[in-house]
Amino acid sequence: MKEDFLHYIWKYKLFSSLNLSTENNETIEILKSGIHNQNSGPDFLNARLKIDNQLWIGNVEIHIKSSDWYLHNHENDKNYDAVILHVVWENDAEIYMKNNQPIPTLVLKNLVNDSLLNSYQNLMSSQQRWIPCERQINSVDDFVIDNWLERLYFERLENKSKVINKLLKRENNDFEALLFQLIAKNFGLKINGDAFLSLAQSLDFSIIRKERFYYESFMALLFGQAGFLDENIEESYHQNLKKEYKYLQHKYNLVSISKDNFQFFRMRPSNFPTIRIAQLVSLFHQQENLFSKVITVDSLNDFYKLFSIKIDDFWQTHYTFETTSKKSSKQLTKSFLDLILINTIIPLQFVYQQQKGNVNQEVILKLINQIKPEKNSIIDKFSDLGIESKSAFKTQSLLQLKNNYCANKRCLNCAIGNKILGRI
Repeated sequence: MKEDFLHYIWKYKLFSSLNLSTENNETIEILKSGIHNQNSGPDFLNARLKIDNQLWIGNVEIHIKSSDWYLHNHENDKNYDAVILHVVWENDAEIYMKNNQPIPTLVLKNLVNDSLLNSYQNLMSSQQRWIPCERQINSVDDFVIDNWLERLYFERLENKSKVINKLLKRENNDFEALLFQLIAKNFGLKINGDAFLSLAQSLDFSIIRKERFYYESFMALLFGQAGFLDENIEESYHQNLKKEYKYLQHKYNLVSISKDNFQFFRMRPSNFPTIRIAQLVSLFHQQENLFSKVITVDSLNDFYKLFSIKIDDFWQTHYTFETTSKKSSKQLTKSFLDLILINTIIPLQFVYQQQKGNVNQEVILKLINQIKPEKNSIIDKFSDLGIESKSAFKTQSLLQLKNNYCANKRCLNCAIGNKILGRI
């Protein structure tokens, strides 16, 4: 038995409320169970109860055993002076208020249906299961699952928006500067994401606004800031960029980061940081005011067109400054662009709409549902359990479900768990 389950029982009144009485045989009528308090202090605030026909307005505290009151030192905490009812699973000690009167105590142990207890214990005792409800999830109807997954998707966007808003505040609400940083981080993927973000943050975006129009200068700026122009390489392209960067470095008083921050080991050549930097330069050189364009994107094909870039001749035949390769256009692939849409563009649209006070959920759902489902071990496992994904909307929602609910056994906060427990 866990205390949060007792909170759940009290909150939704999942117990027999007929002829309720305290341990001292005082009648209880619950008019309002109170507001669930997620912070310190009593568990439920501003409850309204009738105890022996006397109306009481105050707080409710819940424990597994009544003696937990003393174990938690509530008798010395003034926040608990307004407790009007002590709800417990077992009453193993008499608890007194400061006026030496016993606190009215309600024992739930014999008031809860056995089937609810069995369902709860079955969920909570599933140590060897991938998710607690893996044996029951197929019994939950699609309507409940689909509505819950939609809520989870926007909860995931809310979580991402917290990170975005921190970066936005750092950039004085400059969405164009923020977009550059977020896309740069995406270009680095998981392995080089932090290094690319450091690169983007290593210079003021006002410099990029000025230099992005001059392709070679912009290329020199980013490769120089990334530390790739520090070495002496007998390649005219590298030497020209190095010369240009020296000029820019002096002009803007720049300090580069180390190229050692960037990883090449065990990476596909198409994901080498050198290629991704060249692609990043090409994108922001070719697309002026990119933020104003991506913020209104609602079609997957339009987004693909917007991010269709042409990389320069040198990088079409190179993966690094020193080694040549077979010529290829090195376009941004659709699967790579899908990741940018999922991780940057849609969350950024969400934050922007929040600031404007008008989140258009239909447009956001329309766009995320156009993207192919992601492939990873979590999604594969849900598929094994009969939960199929046809789009990135479903996969993003399932990732939120697994990582934020199932992994922490938050079944009582989950619509699927609530359905299995019989509340909905």
